Amino acid sequence: MSAPLLSSVKLGRYTLPNRIVMAPLTRNRAADGNVPTALNALHYEQRASAGLLITEATQVCPQGQGYPNTPGIYFDEQVSGWRLVTEAVHAKGGKIFLQLWHVGRISHPDFQPNGELPVAPSAIAPEGEVFTYTGMKPYVTPRALELEEIPQIIEQYRIGAKNALEAGFDGVEIHSANGYLLDQFLQDNTNLRTDIYGGSVENRARLLLEVTAAVVDVWGSDRVGVRLSPSGTFGSVYDSNRAVTFGYAVKELNHFNLAYLHLVAPRVEGFGSAEDQPDLGADFFRPIFNSTIITAGGYTLETGNAAITSGSADLVAFGRLYIANPDLVERFAANAPLNTPDRNTFYGGDESGYTDYPTLNASATVRV
Repeated sequence: MSAPLLSSVKLGRYTLPNRIVMAPLTRNRAADGNVPTALNALHYEQRASAGLLITEATQVCPQGQGYPNTPGIYFDEQVSGWRLVTEAVHAKGGKIFLQLWHVGRISHPDFQPNGELPVAPSAIAPEGEVFTYTGMKPYVTPRALELEEIPQIIEQYRIGAKNALEAGFDGVEIHSANGYLLDQFLQDNTNLRTDIYGGSVENRARLLLEVTAAVVDVWGSDRVGVRLSPSGTFGSVYDSNRAVTFGYAVKELNHFNLAYLHLVAPRVEGFGSAEDQPDLGADFFRPIFNSTIITAGGYTLETGNAAITSGSADLVAFGRLYIANPDLVERFAANAPLNTPDRNTFYGGDESGYTDYPTLNASATVRV
């Protein structure tokens, strides 16, 4: 079938064959040492017909980890592991960006070097519990980063970006969404600092912009994207004026001439939304942002095509549909039935629910 999602599009320096993006999806299947393996390579290779693959969130330092078995990009074995992934995807003609990540306070001493406290802009604990190697545990009150520590955080992103380049990626995405460290600095309920990184929106956006500058210095602006969740409350984040805060951040990101802005749509299941403020989706940012917009959040073939047709977004990212349908592009093109994702295998485990979902031309069996 003919569909806007199946048309080609320019993204930074690349021309992509379609506008279908595999969203970054944490699957907790890295090996000991947070190292990607051949199993991860197969998972991404199977989905290489997407216009763009964005990897699962990948911590830029040991301090940035907040979940079991999530991959890193800060030492040689991890770089080698990710090279397995990029080579497999490129062999199938695909393009793949690495998502750079630091969870900040969404962590636990169980994940931290020497059992230390997680770090954050301010010493405020998130609500709820975190899944650790030994089960669910309450979040702890993090330690506020000292002013002199912040350049080291920026350098960790720079090193992660350099390692991603060495691993053979086509670009990188800066994860500034979903209540993680950069989002914590940006929003005013998690950032109570009184120095140059707190208070005014200009100060709260400073770390995101400095990290972006460092990553662009490595990659060039046309191979860097940024992900934001302007209407989300995941991780207990909240801002008293989201339109002003995120509007300012996006306008400032324009100065970098980025490859794209990746937006998590309002009211994505499991991520909450600020009910007392306007939803800030792609429509809000289209007049503000001067480059390509990717929108994500529960889209179908029909609603994805509508987002492209309306002009609110240029590409659409799919998450759960890509978990269950490695050949999602081909299924959309044929208007074929879709596999149902098995939630029991989303996080952790082996190949079950990870690399064994059947394609249109395969007869593999998977639990659904």
